[in-house]
Amino acid sequence: MPIIKSAIERVRVNEKAQARNASQLSTMRTAVKNFEKGKTAGADNLEELFNNALSAIDRAHSKGLIKANKAARDKSRLAARYAK
Repeated sequence: MPIIKSAIERVRVNEKAQARNASQLSTMRTAVKNFEKGKTAGADNLEELFNNALSAIDRAHSKGLIKANKAARDKSRLAARYAK
């Protein structure tokens, strides 16, 4: 455990950021999985699930949680899966 006041604050800030980032990544993965399940099951609201997944990927990229190439790759794979 750090002794210096600024180091103590950094530990607190980093823990909060880590929890926030983990939550947002989990939300993105859940949206993608929901789309995949909907596609497999033949859901009626497939377009909505697709748009939610794309939005979640874009949001994760804008927050710096995933890199640009991963975001583009994931969106491309989703679009190809949606078109089939």
